[in-house]
Amino acid sequence: MSQSPAPLQSRFEVHDRKQFEIKLEYQPSGADETRYLVEAYLFLPGSLNIDAETYPRADFYADIHNYVRFKTPVMAVNELLNSDTSPLVRLEAWLRTGMGSEKDVVYQAKLLSCVLRGALRRFATGVESRCEGPAALTTDACAVLESEILAMQAGVTQVLARFRVWLRAVGELHLQERSRASLRLVDEYVSLLVEGGFRRSVADMKSLPRGEPWHGLRKGLMEAVLREEAYRKEHRLRSVLSPTGDNEEYILRLGFLKKFCMNVLFLSSKRRQKRQGWEEMLFALAAGIAMTVATAVAFWAQERYAQASLNFFLILVVGYMVKDRIKEGLRRMLSRVAAMHLADRTTDLVDPVTGRVIGACEERVDYGPSLKVPDTVAALRQRDDFLTATQGELSETVIRYQKQIVLDARHLPRTQRGLTGVTDILRLNVERFLRDMDEPELALEYVDLADLSVGHIRGTKRYPVDMVFRFTVVEEETDRSQDSVQFVRLVLDRNGIQRMQRFTDPGPGMPPSRSGWKAAA
Repeated sequence: MSQSPAPLQSRFEVHDRKQFEIKLEYQPSGADETRYLVEAYLFLPGSLNIDAETYPRADFYADIHNYVRFKTPVMAVNELLNSDTSPLVRLEAWLRTGMGSEKDVVYQAKLLSCVLRGALRRFATGVESRCEGPAALTTDACAVLESEILAMQAGVTQVLARFRVWLRAVGELHLQERSRASLRLVDEYVSLLVEGGFRRSVADMKSLPRGEPWHGLRKGLMEAVLREEAYRKEHRLRSVLSPTGDNEEYILRLGFLKKFCMNVLFLSSKRRQKRQGWEEMLFALAAGIAMTVATAVAFWAQERYAQASLNFFLILVVGYMVKDRIKEGLRRMLSRVAAMHLADRTTDLVDPVTGRVIGACEERVDYGPSLKVPDTVAALRQRDDFLTATQGELSETVIRYQKQIVLDARHLPRTQRGLTGVTDILRLNVERFLRDMDEPELALEYVDLADLSVGHIRGTKRYPVDMVFRFTVVEEETDRSQDSVQFVRLVLDRNGIQRMQRFTDPGPGMPPSRSGWKAAA
């Protein structure tokens, strides 16, 4: 019996020199509503000059790029060929029965490319893992790898053949030109997916022996790559790699086609002005209180002095001044109260196909000394004397980013494997953190012990930025909650992210461990 997936899975990686990416997988278990709370605590050295004034909320949100989409349906290649829920099978059925709108046809074609992309990615990852480690060349491992490669190559060939037969048949129908163009783009993207997946697998097999059967398997995969390249040349498509060119157009078309085909999975967002409405009510309350004070002062002055007197005039002026200051003071106070209890941004998540609201997302950012860091979060950073002793001693800016997503399982699509989950991708641009950094390299004086000559050696100036993530999953139906904490450190210099370190907690009484990845060049 297969084990049900975790309700929330997280993955951290360096996207490029300036962007850090968090990928979260939300998988509801079937309860009517499931609530996911993501809290990120950023600990920034004081020398970076980051605070609420130099890095306001609007700038923070401008540096966050958020993508929320359905998880790609998981199907093996044989399921793509035979399952009733397969987009390819549905397209073929539509052609036979004449049912379905052009919009549905384009949707299923795009979904086919998404599912095939997932299958090819899992295949390439599997080949890479089987070609690594001491067990890679055992007899059983070699037999499994050989059978997987042959099955994948044969299955993908059938998927491409059947899809292109369907395309030729659809070309004889009276479709709108936009639908025809969309299907041609899907065909080009599918060709690029097969080429990229098989080319990556051949590269991962470089550690295997040059003899058979590996030479024949590599050759078979590369023949499929060359067939797809020839297919695109035959149809005069410019998405062909050039060994001598800069391949600008290839990268451009590949990126465009990926966005075009995968947009069927991305959830659309409808922003709600929830906080603005409450703030307007609170500000109206502040104005009412201030006006009440000014009116009371005016009534008192009217009873005590004649309306045409100088005293009455002065009291009214002073009353108006007091009223104005009371109003502004209450506005600031109530604005802080609203910031403590209301989200900065509230968004409805909408299914792009059905148009139904499947959930909601609320975000907020908090700064400053009033922000209290939970003990569980602070304890994760106490891993050596330096971090333990300097917390609270040296200046440090703490930013807390909170994101709460509520998903309604009743409105989520279902597949043969159960409810469709939601993927939430957050990218944080760290360029603002780099502005006040020192030069990344400096020269250090060095004395040679042999002849006492003085020279210089290279020194590197880098800045650690700690990030602690706390994840909470609450099922409204059962009121069960699950908590987990992750600790990640980015090592930055003025050029950007140099590496990422992810710390793991081995348990009480054990020394901390960590693993690090260098940033992509």
